[in-house]
Amino acid sequence: MRVPFEWLKEFVDVTATAKDVADRLTMVGLEVEATETMEDDTVLEINVTPNRPDCLSIIGIAREVSAIFRLPLKIPSEEIKGVLPLSDFSVEILNPELCNRYAGRVIIGVTIADSPEWIKKRLVKCGIRAINNIVDITNYVLLEYGHPLHAFDAGTLKGKKIRVAVAGPQNRIVTLDGVERDLPEDALLIWDIERPIAIAGVMGGLETEVSHKTKNIFLESAYFEPFSIRRTSKSLNLSSESSYRFERGTDIEFLENALNRAALMIKEITGGTIHEIIDAYPVKYVPDHVKVRYERLNTLLGTDLSREEILKILGRLEIPAEDNGEVFVVYPPAFRRDIKRDYDIAEEIARSYGYERIPVRIPRSPLSTSRPNKKIGNMLRVREGMKKAGFTEVINYSFMSPLSLDMIAIPEEDRRRNTIALRNPLRQEESLLRTTLIPSLIENLKYNLDRGIKDIKFFEIATVFQDIGKPLPLEELRLGGILYREKVPSLWGEDAQGFYIAKGALESLFEELKIKGYSFITSLEPFLHKGQSSYIYVSGSYLGYLGVLAPDIVERLDLKKKRPEIVLIELNLDLLLMLIPESITYTPIPIYPYVERDIAIVVNEDITASEIKEMIRAFPLELIEEVSIFDCYKGGNIPEGNKSLAFRIIYRSKERTLKDEEVEELHASLVKHILKKTGGELRK
Repeated sequence: MRVPFEWLKEFVDVTATAKDVADRLTMVGLEVEATETMEDDTVLEINVTPNRPDCLSIIGIAREVSAIFRLPLKIPSEEIKGVLPLSDFSVEILNPELCNRYAGRVIIGVTIADSPEWIKKRLVKCGIRAINNIVDITNYVLLEYGHPLHAFDAGTLKGKKIRVAVAGPQNRIVTLDGVERDLPEDALLIWDIERPIAIAGVMGGLETEVSHKTKNIFLESAYFEPFSIRRTSKSLNLSSESSYRFERGTDIEFLENALNRAALMIKEITGGTIHEIIDAYPVKYVPDHVKVRYERLNTLLGTDLSREEILKILGRLEIPAEDNGEVFVVYPPAFRRDIKRDYDIAEEIARSYGYERIPVRIPRSPLSTSRPNKKIGNMLRVREGMKKAGFTEVINYSFMSPLSLDMIAIPEEDRRRNTIALRNPLRQEESLLRTTLIPSLIENLKYNLDRGIKDIKFFEIATVFQDIGKPLPLEELRLGGILYREKVPSLWGEDAQGFYIAKGALESLFEELKIKGYSFITSLEPFLHKGQSSYIYVSGSYLGYLGVLAPDIVERLDLKKKRPEIVLIELNLDLLLMLIPESITYTPIPIYPYVERDIAIVVNEDITASEIKEMIRAFPLELIEEVSIFDCYKGGNIPEGNKSLAFRIIYRSKERTLKDEEVEELHASLVKHILKKTGGELRK
C-alpha cells in the first residue's frame, strides 16, 4: 500500500516527520518497507498483512496514526444536501449470501474529460494510471476510503435494472481489458435486465465502460463475500485493485460514505445531477461481541494494565467496548471483522500500548504430572517403524477429485463411493473429502517420478471420511504406503519383489508393536494384482490390504516406465492401535534345545499357505513353538492345478530335552492331520 504523506496529513494533524511516522507504524505491526520522495512529498510503502484490510486505504492508515499520536481523526463530510431527484433505476440481489449489500447512485449530465492535476498526481504516487475524470475519481476514493467503486455508462444499461446473481452455465463476458472470458458457473456477476455487465468485485465489462461519449453514469458501491471474489479471481486468473480488497473484506457500513464521497467529487469536477441513493441491504451487519476478562488479558500480555487504560486504548482504535465488572465486552466494528477472540483483543492492546513497554520474562515450563498419552506414543512408534523400513512420511490435503475413485476402479457399490462433497472447493480436483489415501499417494509417486526419482517409499497417516447418512461423517485414521523401485541389474543377483519388501516392512512393524496372530489372505481389491495382493487380518479382524497395483490401472497412469511394479498399503490405524498390547509379558530364555522338522506337501493351488499354518498352529500339541514357510513351487512334476508348500516346524519342551523318537511320532501325527484336512499328499 503506497501512502503519500501529504495526503495522509489531510486526515490527521500529525507534526512528526514522515520517518517518525514510518517508525511508529512499523512498531504497531504496519511495516513500512520503504519510502520514496516524489515532488516535495514522501510516499510510504506499507506492508499490510492479510488480516488488516481496513488499512488498505489512506483513512485506514490515518486511523492508526491517530491512535499512535493520540490525535483526532478528520474524515470529510459526505452529506449530500438538498432534495434529490428519485432514480428510475432499481436493484435486485438474487444471491444475498454472496452480496450482502448493493448501493448505487445515478448521476445525470456528466462531462467526461481529463482529471485535475492534483488527482492525477496522487494517483501516480500510488501507482495508478489516470484514465478520465469519472474512472479516476472512483480510483481516488478507492485509495482514500478503501472501498472499491465502479461506474457504468448508464446509457448502455438495458432495462434500468441492476441484478446481482451467479453466472450459471455457459456465460461469457468481455472485460475492460478487452479479453472475452468464459465464466465459472458460481462466479457472482452484475447484470442489467438482459446480460452480465461486470464480474462482481473483480472487473467491469467492456460494453458498459465509461467513455468520452458517456453522459450519465450509474455509480456502484457494494459488499461481496470475500470467499466468492477470491474463488472467482483465482479461477479466472484475474486480479485487480478491487478484487485485492474485496478478497480480504471491506466495510459494509462505510460503503455508503465512499459512494457519497465519489458522487460529490463527480458533481464538483464533472458537473451533473446526483439522484437519490438506491440501497439494497438484505443481510445486515451484526457484530459478534467478544467477552474478555481483564485478568485474562493481563495474564496473556504479562502486563498490569488498569481497566480504564484498556478501555481508552480500544477507544482510540475506534473499537467499541463496555465495562461489565470483571470482564469487558467488545463489539468489533464492520471495518475490523478480524477481531473474533480474546487473543485478537490482546494483540490490539499490546501493539497500541507498545511492545517495547511489555516486560520481558523468562518463560516457565512446568513439568507435567499427568500420565503420557498412550495413543500419541503408539502413533510415534508406528511412524518410527515405517521410517526404519526406509519409508518417508508425506502429508497431503484431505481432498480428492471425483475422478480419483474411477482411476483405481472402485465399484459403485463400494463404501468408498460414499463421498462428502465440499460446499465451496477451490478447484474441481479437490472437491471431495478422501475416502482412501491411495489416490493421493499415487499422485505423490507421479510427481516424484516426473522429477527423476527412481526409488520411492512413502507413507502417510491421515483421516479418511465417509458419508453414513448422519449429520457427521464416519472418520477413520489410516496408514497408507506406496513403494516403487526401478528395475535395474543387480550386482549380487538378488532382487526381491516389491510385494515381499513391503510385506517384510509390515511384519517388522507388527513385531516392533508386539502384535501377534496376523495373517495375509488373498485379496479381491479391484485395483490390485490378483496374484500379488493380500488382505491383512489380525486375530480374525480385517486390518487392511497390501498388494501390487494391477497392470490395467498402471496403464491409466501413463508413467512412461516399462512394466513398473508399484506396491500399495492401506491399514485401519485406529484398529491397529487398539491391537497393540497394553503391557509386555517376558518369558525366560529357553534352557532346553529345540528340534526342527520339515514338511513338504502337494495341495490344491486354491489352498493358501496361511490356512495350512493356522492348521498347524491349531493342532493340539504344546510342543509346537514356531511354524514358517520356506518354499512354494509349481510346475515340473507337480500336477497342474496343484502346488508344493514346504514348512519348517520347531518343537521344544519347557521342561526337558526332547528325544528323537517322540518328536518323530508327534511329527508323523501332525503330518497325517494336515494331509487329512487339506486332501494333499507328501511331496516325493
